[in-house]
Amino acid sequence: MKTLRKYRWVLICLLLAVALILPQVISSYLAGILCRILLFGTLAGSLNVINGYSGQMNIGHAGFVCIGAYTGAILATRTGVPFVLQLVCGGILASLVAWVLSKPMQRLKGIYLAIITMGFCEITRIISLNWVGLTGGPLGIKNIPAPVFFGVKFNTPERYAYIFLAILVIFTFLTGRVLNSRVGRAWISIREDDLAARSLGVKLGHYRSINLMYGAFFAGVCGAAMGPYYRYIASDMFSMDMSFNILSMVILGGQGTLIGPIVGAAIINTVTEAFRFAQEYRMVLYAVIIIAMMWIRPQGLIGVSNSMLSGRGIVKKRGRGQKNERPA
Repeated sequence: MKTLRKYRWVLICLLLAVALILPQVISSYLAGILCRILLFGTLAGSLNVINGYSGQMNIGHAGFVCIGAYTGAILATRTGVPFVLQLVCGGILASLVAWVLSKPMQRLKGIYLAIITMGFCEITRIISLNWVGLTGGPLGIKNIPAPVFFGVKFNTPERYAYIFLAILVIFTFLTGRVLNSRVGRAWISIREDDLAARSLGVKLGHYRSINLMYGAFFAGVCGAAMGPYYRYIASDMFSMDMSFNILSMVILGGQGTLIGPIVGAAIINTVTEAFRFAQEYRMVLYAVIIIAMMWIRPQGLIGVSNSMLSGRGIVKKRGRGQKNERPA
């Protein structure tokens, strides 16, 4: 672990170099898988900011993706605004909805918070399904134009992979900076012990709202980027299945880590593609993977082995306490 920390910038540069070269040397089929890994790496990371760093329980992340996707698609097909502005507008609208949603959620946590986010996801999907005049209803929005940069049309997986890569790099860089700031430390303190954080002057409701808005912003950006890639969006793309899919990536890779969700996204998307012939049992496979991870390595693949999630730190403390105890 110390060696990885020492040479982390070298490893990051090598990974970026590989990611830049890879789309040009692989087939279109493999480039499509790479696009999904990069897209869901950012989505899992944005959910990890909410669940892993502030301790909130969001299981309706697809609702924010849906808002961003429809915002970007409507702007692209009806107004023709630039692609970057579509991404920003999708993220801002999703963030504003998250701010409204966070107000009644400030005093809730655990299962109660999870139920609200689940309901929010379904409400968003149902609205997009029935608001025919704006969203196209069951038919969705078709023929979403591909983005153009410097005269190059990004209409293939080999080219679009660079867009998803840029979003992932920007998200990872900004999140790392935020986590090392006062805001990030406040999120972590709330996750560890909200009562102790409040006693130290941390405004729980304020920082929880910022946390939810931050994660929702990048979910909206990813949603806006999905439309031009698939050239089509519909309400059934943003069901609870998508939310559980993103959540499984966070759990598998490791909550409270920057790299964990990306690793989880890579594994889940690879396994999904490998078992495409058994698509009906995909959710069963997800359940088996999550149960196995919670049993073998509950802190995730990238999680620290002596973290609170692993349980080892608690065992060691108990062991030291028992040694110091004297018989009556």
